[in-house]
Amino acid sequence: MSKVKTSFFCQNCGAQYAKWQGRCNSCKEWNTIAEEIIQKQEKVAWKSETTSTNKAPKPLKINEIDSTQEIRMDTTDAELNRVLGGGIVPGSLILLGGEPGIGKSTLLLQISLKLPYKTLYVSGEESQKQIKMRAERITTISDNCYILTETKTQNIFKQIEAIEPEIVIIDSIQTLHTDYIESTAGSISQIRETTAELIKFAKETNIPVILIGHITKDGNIAGPKILEHMVDTVLQFEGDRNHVYRILRSLKNRFGSTAEIGIYEMLGSGLREVSNPSEILISHKDEELSGTAIASTLEGMRPLMIEIQSLVSTAVYGTPQRSTTGYNAKRLNMILAVLEKRAGFRLGAKDVFLNITGGISVDDPAIDLAVVAAILSSNEDIPVNKDFCFAGEVGLSGEIRPVNRVDQRIQEAEKLGFSTIFVSKYNKIALKNSDIKIQLVAKIEDVASMLFG
Repeated sequence: MSKVKTSFFCQNCGAQYAKWQGRCNSCKEWNTIAEEIIQKQEKVAWKSETTSTNKAPKPLKINEIDSTQEIRMDTTDAELNRVLGGGIVPGSLILLGGEPGIGKSTLLLQISLKLPYKTLYVSGEESQKQIKMRAERITTISDNCYILTETKTQNIFKQIEAIEPEIVIIDSIQTLHTDYIESTAGSISQIRETTAELIKFAKETNIPVILIGHITKDGNIAGPKILEHMVDTVLQFEGDRNHVYRILRSLKNRFGSTAEIGIYEMLGSGLREVSNPSEILISHKDEELSGTAIASTLEGMRPLMIEIQSLVSTAVYGTPQRSTTGYNAKRLNMILAVLEKRAGFRLGAKDVFLNITGGISVDDPAIDLAVVAAILSSNEDIPVNKDFCFAGEVGLSGEIRPVNRVDQRIQEAEKLGFSTIFVSKYNKIALKNSDIKIQLVAKIEDVASMLFG
């Protein structure tokens, strides 16, 4: 018998040590290092008949490599296609993470039932009857979708050879285990080994694999980071349970942009794609209220119109409060300092609360001008015209700085019926004969005088 080999792994960051110690040198956490058995059997996890007889690959000159565009697999979901960069790349490994109950399993089951490809949905958390009940609730049953409840990778590969699916979905990677590692499912060793087996399978057969990953209390994908480094694409499914909208974000993508987002609405019948998110991010009200302004922002290639809400009131407890939801608190403090120093508005003794509606977070500096308009509107108690929108970055000297892709922002505002958009006078605008009025401003004082006289 071969000697059992063990090693010590940090359960928080995945760092490996030769012996136990109280504190991890990598992530500085205490009491997170645990011993795991790492002795492997001398076997190959996935070995196809074709690859076992092939010769070892030879190096090629870069100009000899075939550079034809890889044909992507259409998921029939426009939002998912956008985030992936046009569809699923054959042979890729995609990791989907998110908080418990956010809708990860619902999203992938819903997509697998609509796919025109033969799909194997492997679940280690639910029985086949539970999955069937959810499938009947969210969409029509498909003949192309096969359900397997299994956690051992060797048995999963046997079923894959029998069924020959075109796409494999694993729910979730933390429930899988392999016979070649003698440790519990969900441990660092098991996650690393089972993921490596799936990568080998995906690359040799050109069949894409989609994994669901659990989230730790810190909001990171459990695994830990080693799992994100191994896969081709990392998607984050996020949202607030108090809101019906969910955002699918790309954190890593070897085959596309990481700036794209997809937006869904959670319904009783599953997740609905939101093709025009600007309508849901702007609240509809009969009367004009002070403290609101519309900003034009960009997420990837998609322009969005979002509503900024602000409340400015006299500080009751002596020390003014600065509270933000969906916006950087340090940037809010900077803008308030600019308003006080450069424009003469006395906000140092007032509470300022800022909120971006819809439960989303935005870090685009182009919404600075809308934040300024919302704060001044609440301070003066004068509403901003609901047909006005803003796209500009605020500098420390009070100047309105130009933003990128301003033409796209203007076109989106015009499409949604806004009459005027405020942008920096230093922007180079290529649009001609647009119906929307483009108001060029250079300083915060110009915006304040135009809006509030």
